[in-house]
Formats: sequence, structure tokens, C-alpha cells
Amino acid sequence: MGRRPTLALIAHDRKKDDIVLFTLRHRDALAGCRLIATGTTGERIARATRLEVERMLSGPMGGDAQIAARVAQGEIDGVIFLVDPLYAHPHEPDIQGLLRVCNLYNVPLATNLATAELVIAGLPQGEAV
Repeated sequence: MGRRPTLALIAHDRKKDDIVLFTLRHRDALAGCRLIATGTTGERIARATRLEVERMLSGPMGGDAQIAARVAQGEIDGVIFLVDPLYAHPHEPDIQGLLRVCNLYNVPLATNLATAELVIAGLPQGEAV
């Protein structure tokens, strides 16, 4: 028997409202997934959607690196990381590492709402991966 797809959800501070609204819009599709998120993002998504979200550390404290490790271990089927391109991030090496690992392991990666919609549209409908 298969398993539910695992989706990682991450958002920079200025994109957290966007990811919460996105997850509310796609709550039904996300309910069929195992969700993993960085600290505050995961807390906000869980509170808004009432979905179970496994929370990692916050991004600046190593959460991006934790998710990258799970991608490398084959545990994550897709990543939605809403990036704020207009703001410098002190943990930029971790961010770039996560993006690199997604590309290395051919894991779908959305960094804006338009591509996030495509990742959600590509989720299996009513069947496990």
C-alpha cells in the first residue's frame, strides 16, 4: 500500500500571510498530505487550517536545513517555499542549500504562488504515492 504525499511548507516573514491564505484555499487537497513546515509558518498554518503540521525549527535556526535533509533522504515529495526576493536573509546559505537539494533530487519546488498552484494541481487525487 502507498503513502500520503509529504509536502514541506515554508514562507519568509513577509510571505506568511500569503501561505496561510494559500493553505486555506487548498485545505481539502492538503488534508490528503503529510505536512511539514518551519516553526512559525507551521504554527500559523495549523492554527488557520486545523490540519496536522509537523513543525521543524524556524528557518534562521536551522529549519530550512532540517527540511533539506529530509528531501535528501527521499522523505519529501514537494516543497512550497514562498520567498521574499526583496529582503536579505541572514540564513541565505541554508535557503540556497534547500533549493539546491530540491534540484539535485528532482523534488518539485515552488518559490511563488503561481508555481505553488502547479505543485498542488500535481498532487495525486484520492490515491497514495
